[in-house]
Amino acid sequence: MSLGRTAKYYKENPKARNKKAAYDKKFQKRKEQVKKRVECNKWNRSNGKKGDNMDCSHQSNGTIISEHRKANRARGGSKRV
Repeated sequence: MSLGRTAKYYKENPKARNKKAAYDKKFQKRKEQVKKRVECNKWNRSNGKKGDNMDCSHQSNGTIISEHRKANRARGGSKRV
């Protein structure tokens, strides 16, 4: 499998990769992100199976659905269905 455009960029630009890693580390510590991650981990344990390539996806109405990880991550957390 080949790398995507963003992955290639960060591979070729270590300064940018380090800056993004520092931001992501800070972002993932936020209370709302921790809560969301804990909620997804719990949901995945009860609804998913290993290797199914599915993610827990938070919807704008507050529900959680199972969605293919590529589609879920491609949205980048911007706009929900």
